[in-house]
Amino acid sequence: MNMAEPSNEAASSSSVSEQAASVAPMRDELEKVEDFLEPDKKRRKQVRGDGKTEQKLEHRLGGILCCAVCLDLPRAAVYQCTNGHLMCAGCFTHVLADARLRDELATCPNCRIEISKTSASRNLAVEKAVSELPAECQYCAKEFPRNSLERHEETMCEERISSCKYSRIGCPWRGPNHEGPEHEAHCVHPHRTGADVMEALRDIDARTLEERRLYDNVFDLLSYEKITFNGLYMSFVDVFTHFSPFYYLF
Repeated sequence: MNMAEPSNEAASSSSVSEQAASVAPMRDELEKVEDFLEPDKKRRKQVRGDGKTEQKLEHRLGGILCCAVCLDLPRAAVYQCTNGHLMCAGCFTHVLADARLRDELATCPNCRIEISKTSASRNLAVEKAVSELPAECQYCAKEFPRNSLERHEETMCEERISSCKYSRIGCPWRGPNHEGPEHEAHCVHPHRTGADVMEALRDIDARTLEERRLYDNVFDLLSYEKITFNGLYMSFVDVFTHFSPFYYLF
């Protein structure tokens, strides 16, 4: 009873052989298709085989269009040497000033070619491309184009840090902009006495005067457009006079 009949064994063996015969051509076709497929590293897709996502286009462009000195994206003008290496306006000015202080020729930090105000040129294409790249708001963490991010952070973001409208009479509150109306409705500084207000005004005047002195010093330093060095050499010459056997020439 447990032994299989010969007819059933023959049928099962024939079905297995047919399945094997049908699988073999499919395997050959798959091997041919895999020969023409690109490797995973060459495929342009968002998710690789190991599950890690590739960087976005704006992040890759940020690494290409960044300044060669500070490695940050320029915020204003973009200058380039004759070989095309990019520098932001601040770093470009710093390189020129540093070379002038050392009494040396200013050179590009990448290729060491000589640069100056006349040889370097602005790259308007890079400036426009950088201005359209997205950047994250420091208050609400939302992304906006760089050309509108500053306006959003200063006037439109509800999470931006703002002061109380009674700060001129001594209120020290600072917080999110959307919490300002609630604080101002319960602020106690409008009900303070004149003596308390005058004390706060004196403190504000003292801070303002200190800031003004600082800015005056900065403006004085920036007003020196050209920094030059004058060498002073001294030598003595013998003179047969009754006053002195020698004197110095300056």
